[in-house]
Amino acid sequence: MPFVPVPKDLTRVKSKVAFNLTKRQLVCFGGGALAGVPTYVLTRGIIGNDTAVLLMIGLMLPFFLFGIYEKDGQPLEKVLGHFIRARFLAPRTRPYRTENLYAALERQNRNEMEAKAVANKAAKNTGKKSSHGKKAARNR
Repeated sequence: MPFVPVPKDLTRVKSKVAFNLTKRQLVCFGGGALAGVPTYVLTRGIIGNDTAVLLMIGLMLPFFLFGIYEKDGQPLEKVLGHFIRARFLAPRTRPYRTENLYAALERQNRNEMEAKAVANKAAKNTGKKSSHGKKAARNR
C-alpha cells in the first residue's frame, strides 16, 4: 500500500500551479527574470561578464525573496509593512499606561498618614484629642 504524507496543518498547504510552484512564486520569479536577464545581456559587453552577473543577481534577489519568504503565514511585503508601521510611523510613547496597584496603595497609605498628622497637629494646637483621622480613614 502506498504511503502519502499528510501535513498536520492544512491551512499552510498551498496549491501548486506549475513546476511545483505557487502562482505567487511564478509571478515573482517571472518578474525577477524579466528584470535580471535583459540587464545581464545588455551590460555584459560594457562592464564585463562577472560584474554583469553580480548586477543581475542583485536585481533578481528581491523578487526571489518576495516569492519565497513567509513568516507566520504572512508574505514578505506584509511583514515589511508591519515593521515599517511599528518602527517609523507609530508614536514613540505609549498612549496607554497601566496602573500599578502597589503604587496606588502606597499613595493611599501616605495620604492617610498625612491626614492623621494634620489631625494630630490640630489636636495639639487646641489641646483636645481629635478622632478626625480615624473617621477619615473609615469613610474611605
